[in-house]
Amino acid sequence: MDFFLCVIGMVMIVEGLPYFAFPDRMKEMMQRVLGLPDNMLRRFGFGLMIAGLFLAYIGRSYFR
Repeated sequence: MDFFLCVIGMVMIVEGLPYFAFPDRMKEMMQRVLGLPDNMLRRFGFGLMIAGLFLAYIGRSYFR
């Protein structure tokens, strides 16, 4: 459980960094994201999930 909390904390740091460092650019990007079609966002989200699953598999399998 402590590893899981560490990972969640690191994700929060990485996710929050662009908003802290470039708030004006993030607002512009959010406006562009709002204009994208739903199917494109779904494909992007699915791709990110697959990439995350792959990275988790590699990390658990090869770096123990």
